[in-house]
Amino acid sequence: MTTPRSQQISLSDTPYYHCIGLCVRRAFLCGQDDVSGISYEYCRA
Repeated sequence: MTTPRSQQISLSDTPYYHCIGLCVRRAFLCGQDDVSGISYEYCRA
């Protein structure tokens, strides 16, 4: 069984957490893609 998030995280001990997002198939979502040269700046909003 999984453990509830409230039991995994202690905000009094560690109030800050680093969260990351992953893309499917290494898709580029924001900014300039160095491989293809395509700009995806419009996706930032």
